[in-house]
Amino acid sequence: SNASDAIDKAKYEGLTNSAIYESGSDVVWKIKLTTDVDAKTLTLSDNGIGMSRDEVVELLGTIAHSGTREFMKKLTENGAKDAAALIGQFGVGFYSAFMVADDVEVFTRKRGEPVNSGVHWRSDGKSSYSVENIEKANPGTDVVLHVREDSSDILQEWELRRIVSQYSDYIEYPVAMDITRDTTGEDGKPTGEKTTTEETLNSMKALWLKNSAETTDDERNKFYQHRTHDHSEPAKAIQFKTEGTSEFSGILFIPTHAPFNLFHPDAEYGPTLYVKRVQIMEHCNELLPQYLRFVVGVVESSDLPLNISREILQNNRQISAMKKNIVKRVLDALADMQQNEPDKYKKLFNEFGKVLKEGIHYDYERRESIAKLALFESTATKAGETTTLEEYISRMKSEQKDIYYLTGTSRAMLENSPYLESLKAKELEVLFMTDEVDDLVFGALGTFKEKNFKSVMRGDLELDKEVTAKKAKNYESLTIKLKELLGDSIEGVRLTNRLKSSPACLVLADDAINPQMERMLRAMGQSVPTSKRTLEINPDHALIKYMNSELLGEDSKKGISKYASLLYDMALLLEGERVNDPAKFVNEISAMLAKGGK
Repeated sequence: SNASDAIDKAKYEGLTNSAIYESGSDVVWKIKLTTDVDAKTLTLSDNGIGMSRDEVVELLGTIAHSGTREFMKKLTENGAKDAAALIGQFGVGFYSAFMVADDVEVFTRKRGEPVNSGVHWRSDGKSSYSVENIEKANPGTDVVLHVREDSSDILQEWELRRIVSQYSDYIEYPVAMDITRDTTGEDGKPTGEKTTTEETLNSMKALWLKNSAETTDDERNKFYQHRTHDHSEPAKAIQFKTEGTSEFSGILFIPTHAPFNLFHPDAEYGPTLYVKRVQIMEHCNELLPQYLRFVVGVVESSDLPLNISREILQNNRQISAMKKNIVKRVLDALADMQQNEPDKYKKLFNEFGKVLKEGIHYDYERRESIAKLALFESTATKAGETTTLEEYISRMKSEQKDIYYLTGTSRAMLENSPYLESLKAKELEVLFMTDEVDDLVFGALGTFKEKNFKSVMRGDLELDKEVTAKKAKNYESLTIKLKELLGDSIEGVRLTNRLKSSPACLVLADDAINPQMERMLRAMGQSVPTSKRTLEINPDHALIKYMNSELLGEDSKKGISKYASLLYDMALLLEGERVNDPAKFVNEISAMLAKGGK
């Protein structure tokens, strides 16, 4: 980073001072790494601006003194509006060398100054340093690290390649190193000789700093594959560059397939954060909410300091503004794909829809925008086809006030559910919600486009209420008896207005957790009390009529008790639950069948 700064300064100074270009204007700006395994040294060289003796004393003799900061201050004072975007705006960076070295030397000469004006600075980083004048043929700076034994890996080619690739791949200037390889002859066999060539270790291609019009789909796809090691192409690339009070740029990707750790609680997420082409944070989750954790990519800001920490990020107004902008771009991109590439979006939603819907619950400000992105099957769609909430509302009957939905594990289970019987008879569409989070999410959302969400498994559907109320008197004794026999296993018993062909069903209270969510929470090891449900009976069903007319007499107490137990177990099975005592249930059904159903 400091070497890149030094080259930036030299180029800037060269605009008004031709002496900067000592050997002509065709200077090849470069940063070079040189290792000596035997001497245990790593040298980082640049042909940038260099330093005078006074600058060496001032900059390296005082920890945390920033030469770049002083340079930027002078540029500002001089009214320079197009100052170079320099990296090293804090002074402690150089001293990180002592994390791997027990001795550091600096050989430097200011560009445009005589050969004999070179400076040699040396320190063990503990107490003192030495400075002497030397002759240095080439301008610029060489930093020599005398590497400690426990950090000797840094002298290996593979480790230097890894470090440069991870942290400095997009530095504007080439980071080069001499690589020595065995020479082979025409027959492909080693000749015993070695060849040394200079290789550039970094790509220098910061794709996200360009405007989207300047890059191609192929470039973006290759960049995605390089960053993620995913061989498939991304489903969507979002490239942006913002200017104004907050300047930042980036390129984000929505993968085609969900990663294996999408639901792992400790999985890291968020784009890689760069400041002036230097990687600061591999996963900056402060820039994306958790419900967009499947989005990957790079974001760069030229306004943030290099030494920014996660603690500072959490309370940084600029980060908050960046996050708001990024989230809007991602949601807009998803909405555009939903509108213009429906088949592609459907595949994407199958991969990430469960995660995306978490935002309806956690992101109050954007909950309706996220709800628009949700896809569902319904009683009005064929198996495998989907609809949206807006499309559902467009098909609602004029007198319909609610958006009806039913939760469960699969369409095959739901489309034969007894909870749909009255709604089907009235040709009212019901959404099938098969993700565990759906009931919690859409129950919390409450309304969409001023229409209420109504679970057909909950409360009173208010269908044919007058007809049901008229029949209630005739079945009052039966409902009281069933409540007495079933006791605490149910909340109560009432006549239903949602069944047509089934004898009974269990109905949740409006504020209760549904059985699917209960199972999920228990699987996660959480202690969840079982929600009591109301048993609704169908007064038009032959079984309920038989129980009401034949089994309420004094001589039939034992019979109605058995029927009450069977009725409850059947209602459990219809909603997808296990019966409490499967063996008892099977035995009682078998005994009834053996008697011809009586």
